[in-house]
Amino acid sequence: MHDTSHSTRDRFDALVAQITRHIADRPLDAALESDLNSTFPFDGVTARDLVECCQLGIAEGWMCTREAGGIRFGRVTKPDAATHGFSVDVVDMQPIAGPHHRHPRGEVDFIIPLEPGARFDGYDAGWLVYGPDSVHAPTVTRGRALVLYLLPQGAIEFTKG
Repeated sequence: MHDTSHSTRDRFDALVAQITRHIADRPLDAALESDLNSTFPFDGVTARDLVECCQLGIAEGWMCTREAGGIRFGRVTKPDAATHGFSVDVVDMQPIAGPHHRHPRGEVDFIIPLEPGARFDGYDAGWLVYGPDSVHAPTVTRGRALVLYLLPQGAIEFTKG
C-alpha cells in the first residue's frame, strides 16, 4: 500500500526548503517580493507543485488542522535548519479578516486563490512580502484562498489592532 501522505509531505518539505534556501539571509522587502515572483512565478513548476501539495495536505489531514472564527489554519513546520530558520503555516480563508498581528522579523506569503478572483490583502496569486515590524489584519476578499506564510524564527505577535 502506497502512503501518499508521506510522499506529499516529503515533496512539500523539499519545495519549502528550496524556497527558504533562496530567501535565507535576505532582507524581507519589495526586492525580495519581486525576486520571488520572478524565480517562483505562480504559473511555474515549483509554485504549481506547492499548490498541489497544499491541497493534498489539507485533503490528507496534516495541513490546516485547526479552526477558529471560520478560518482553518495550522503550523506545518517549526523553524529549523531544514527551513533555514523559517516556520511554515497555512491558512484556508473565506472572505474574512483574520486576527490583527505584527511581524517582528517580517513575513513571506504565498497566495493561492481557490476561487477565481480571490485576493489576499488586495493581492492576486503569487508572493507578497511584509517587512520587519509590519502589521495587518490578514484579509481575503472575492472568494476563498489558501495562504502559505513563512515567518523568520516563527516570530508573530497578535495584537488588539
